[in-house]
Amino acid sequence: METRDLAHRLADLLRREHAALADFLLAVAQFDRERRWLELGYTSLFYFLHRELGLSKGAAFYRKTAAELVQRYPEIVEPLRQGRLCLTSVVALAKVITPENRGEVLPRFFHASKQDALAIVAELKPDAAAPRREVVTAVPTHATAAPTPLASAARMVAAGVTSSESVHPANLPTLVVCSPAVPAPPAPNPDRVEPLTADLRRIHITVSKRFLEKLAGARDALSHSLPDGNTEAVLEAALDLLLEKNDRKKGLVKKPRTTPAQPTARPRHIPAEVKRAVWIRDGGKCQWPIASGGVCGSTRLLELDHVVPVARGGPSTIDNLRVTCRCHNALAARQVFGEVWMERFRSQRSGGDGAPTAANGDRAG
Repeated sequence: METRDLAHRLADLLRREHAALADFLLAVAQFDRERRWLELGYTSLFYFLHRELGLSKGAAFYRKTAAELVQRYPEIVEPLRQGRLCLTSVVALAKVITPENRGEVLPRFFHASKQDALAIVAELKPDAAAPRREVVTAVPTHATAAPTPLASAARMVAAGVTSSESVHPANLPTLVVCSPAVPAPPAPNPDRVEPLTADLRRIHITVSKRFLEKLAGARDALSHSLPDGNTEAVLEAALDLLLEKNDRKKGLVKKPRTTPAQPTARPRHIPAEVKRAVWIRDGGKCQWPIASGGVCGSTRLLELDHVVPVARGGPSTIDNLRVTCRCHNALAARQVFGEVWMERFRSQRSGGDGAPTAANGDRAG
């Protein structure tokens, strides 16, 4: 089956899944309205869904909540059928929707992720007493568990965090020990962000003693400008330096040079003013076109890519450069040079981090 035909089939199956979910919730809503679960010996709809239909407690709770909401607000059925609402956003919606705000609030949850939905709830129904607190808790770790990267601290303020709190052991993911004969990378342990109000977020992270020592040293170093030693302010100051350094790589400086840089004999050299113009034009997002329209839009592992590769005479000009993610930069090189050449290229030349450097791009952030 051709890729495009398979994509159409997947889209059709997804439409059926959305329709089936809407129909199921309508049927459950009627079943609940008539209290049919009582005839079968159950004390509530939840226990019917959990014990009779075999749903997990979480899945039963989500569907019970959605079915109850359908009975009060039938206008959510069509968005569910169209895939604009999902079960997780419906559960969040149930916390804030009222007969008075239904028309305004409901559209805000369309296509919202779980985190987006929680943020909307926090905005509409903020925590009455959202404390700013920092709690350090010793967490026992397995001998083979990999330490949490210090980059977690950078993600802390980038996510709009205003306080930090270490993860309680009960919230840590279960450690899976793999056979030594089949090594596997450790499962990622993403930071958990909890929206409190429209502006405040609480983040739960696990850090090493080394991180805390560095944090204490940073507090001391900034004690003149930040005498209260506020963790958010200290980390934000460090992140400002990190982001400023990254911007300089892209030519995004506060006071750009007024006179253009002199051309060099290096064909891969990209002048700072060219980098700056390309990053600003592309909005710091991957510009690789996708089949359904639009562009990739990724903001991670971005590189400057020569549309016409340097190896084929492409110049380092604004018109011949674009921002792409590393994946699409490598794809562009494979499309131009072929898979055989790229395999040979990867075996001969790799970046310092072990990842192959793209054949026609400039890594930048």
